[in-house]
Amino acid sequence: MQRLKTETRSHHERTEGVVRLMDAHLTPEDYQRQLEDFYGLYLPLEARLAGPLSALGPALALESRWKTPLLEADLRALGHDTASLARLPRACALPILSGLAEALGCAYVLEGSTLGGQLILRHLTRHFGADARVGDFAFFRAYGDRVGPMWRAFGDVVTQASEQAASDSFDAAVIQGARDTFDAFAAWMTRENTDVPVRL
Repeated sequence: MQRLKTETRSHHERTEGVVRLMDAHLTPEDYQRQLEDFYGLYLPLEARLAGPLSALGPALALESRWKTPLLEADLRALGHDTASLARLPRACALPILSGLAEALGCAYVLEGSTLGGQLILRHLTRHFGADARVGDFAFFRAYGDRVGPMWRAFGDVVTQASEQAASDSFDAAVIQGARDTFDAFAAWMTRENTDVPVRL
């Protein structure tokens, strides 16, 4: 996990730089647009992750980790319905998840965003106060008071998979999956998106 953090740092920092939820002048409309962008990425990405990670379902508590339903709940609170959600653009330049290693790297990014999202949640609750227009931040409240334990459990799964593989190529593929996911996220948020799967 430490190697993942170190070797994806520049990709992580670039992605953080395109998320505007910490802006001092964030409006409810800005917040909604960011969630719409997240939804457009998480929906197809989680669908792609489901297959490779299914073998780890029990250890990973996979069903409890999906964020798309939480994003949908937030967007419905902001006024979307089934038809308007279906019309939202979807990312098509997704990371290539050719096996378990790449999928774990991808999941590392999504799980890490849940951990880091606690800082964003504190900012949003202070920034918007009791403004009913923004809902209750279901996406950023994912896992509730279990954020830390869920992150540690994920780290344990990654570590065990790496130890079982006992292969430098497996570890390298995990790192590449994480890098590609960070890059896909940044490209989508800045609409540098294409129809070609990301492989940077």
